[in-house]
Amino acid sequence: MKKITSIVLFLALGLGFTACNQKVEKKAEVSPMQKLVDQYAEVDLTTNTSVLSEKQKQMLPILFQVADIMEELFWKDAVGDKTEFLSKLTDPAAVAYAKINYGPWDRLNDNKPFLKGYGAKPLGANFYPKDMTKAEFEALDDEAKTSWYTKIQRDDEGALQVVPYHVVYKEQIEKAATLLKKAAELAENEGLKKFLSLRADALLTDDYLASDLAWMDMKSNTIDFVVGPIETYEDALFGYKASHSAQILIKDKVWSDKLSHFASYLPKLQKNLPVPAEYKAEKANANADLNAYDVVYYAGDCNAASKNIAINLPNDPRVHAQKGSRKLQLKNAMKAKFDKILVPIADLLIDDSQRKNVTFDAFFEDVMFHEVSHGLGIKYTIKDHISVRKALKETYTSMEEGKADILGLYMITQMAKWGELDESKLMDNYVTFMAGIFRSVRFGAASAHGKANMIRFYFFQEMGAFSRNPETGKYKIDFEKMQLAMNELGKQILIIQGDGDYEAAKQLIAEKGFIRADLQKDLDRVNNAGIPKDIVFRQGPAVLGLK
Repeated sequence: MKKITSIVLFLALGLGFTACNQKVEKKAEVSPMQKLVDQYAEVDLTTNTSVLSEKQKQMLPILFQVADIMEELFWKDAVGDKTEFLSKLTDPAAVAYAKINYGPWDRLNDNKPFLKGYGAKPLGANFYPKDMTKAEFEALDDEAKTSWYTKIQRDDEGALQVVPYHVVYKEQIEKAATLLKKAAELAENEGLKKFLSLRADALLTDDYLASDLAWMDMKSNTIDFVVGPIETYEDALFGYKASHSAQILIKDKVWSDKLSHFASYLPKLQKNLPVPAEYKAEKANANADLNAYDVVYYAGDCNAASKNIAINLPNDPRVHAQKGSRKLQLKNAMKAKFDKILVPIADLLIDDSQRKNVTFDAFFEDVMFHEVSHGLGIKYTIKDHISVRKALKETYTSMEEGKADILGLYMITQMAKWGELDESKLMDNYVTFMAGIFRSVRFGAASAHGKANMIRFYFFQEMGAFSRNPETGKYKIDFEKMQLAMNELGKQILIIQGDGDYEAAKQLIAEKGFIRADLQKDLDRVNNAGIPKDIVFRQGPAVLGLK
């Protein structure tokens, strides 16, 4: 027994001696740039490819190639030459973060530069000459200057000129059009075949109406492709220029069948909007498609920083008048954001008594009805009958996203009252909606969605829609007051749009469209907890198992 004790003591002393003489390895410190990259949680974009036919599997790699061309063109929209820009960076983390943001400006931090040597981001991105003034643009005598599909450049004498996208980007556009025609030959669905062919023609002419209408006519296709110059968020100078983007989608037909039922309620919902009759006189199209998809590829504008989890297109009001719009719910991307971002935010900021009310079903409905709500309200101003987008200029996207957010919740409330949704779960929608505000305001003031969420947060605060416990730092919803705030804010935004009141929109954004100190403290708690701000994708044919 004494011998064993001696051996144990010897071993203990020896191990202690060895430990004292070993160098303690320090955990490598994470660089500030890597910390920025780590704000994004990596997610695999996959789906059940067994639902695809052999020809559909042959088509997908072609669509990936087209999407990659849109990726290249968005770099040109945002910053210029991608290769030249990235070649100046030596830090791998800086390269990674620059790729996430498509440039040196942090899109989730008010577009502040995160690389040395860069000033403020040009409001007009790369759509206009950097030295162009608004007065100079207004003096330019060319109707096409406000087209979504033109770029403003200087001619050899230095004067402004309007150049169509298909001319500026001739080489890339022609290649993309050829690939789309090739994909169309593989399409077994006649609607998809027609759309891909017409979209190829649209790229070559910058006339997208026929292809948009064909896209609206697609009903039974499994593969969907959103491609071309789509949204105008990147143009913060005027909100005129559309950015190049692409998303490849695989329809979830079971979920789509469940969702399609709600589209028929749009006319009834339009009639019940909380505004005077003239602000809801336009007809809401009851034929709008409402479908669920798994997204398998993001490229270009839609891939820049915060990723969209739903789509409402087309943007052309002429299409809305004829056929409405389609609402595409990106179920796998939505679930990733819910699990990796919204759930931990709710754990930190939502009152314990209401934490159970944060559910994925409510999150899915909040996002779904946001998209449906884009089809409500006014598309043309009451007095002058010009498009609301044109009347509100750069404020349009913030007002439109704000409208869709608040009317989405209004629609859920109405549908529950009509027995189309479970009224007993309505509180889930309200609490999840509030948690969603904290997720979205992290996008910052540079984002239209971020501005819309900040306006709503402070409007709700002023109307007592929620309270904050100073001891726990958690928020609790007042259901009745939140309904009142919802109706009032929806009314104000609809009237601003119907009047085309640019000054009122600017004032609302100036008063509420920014993060104040108290809210920033709570957002800092979220950031310090290591909760991701958004997601970034591992994606492509290999991830899908196609090669």
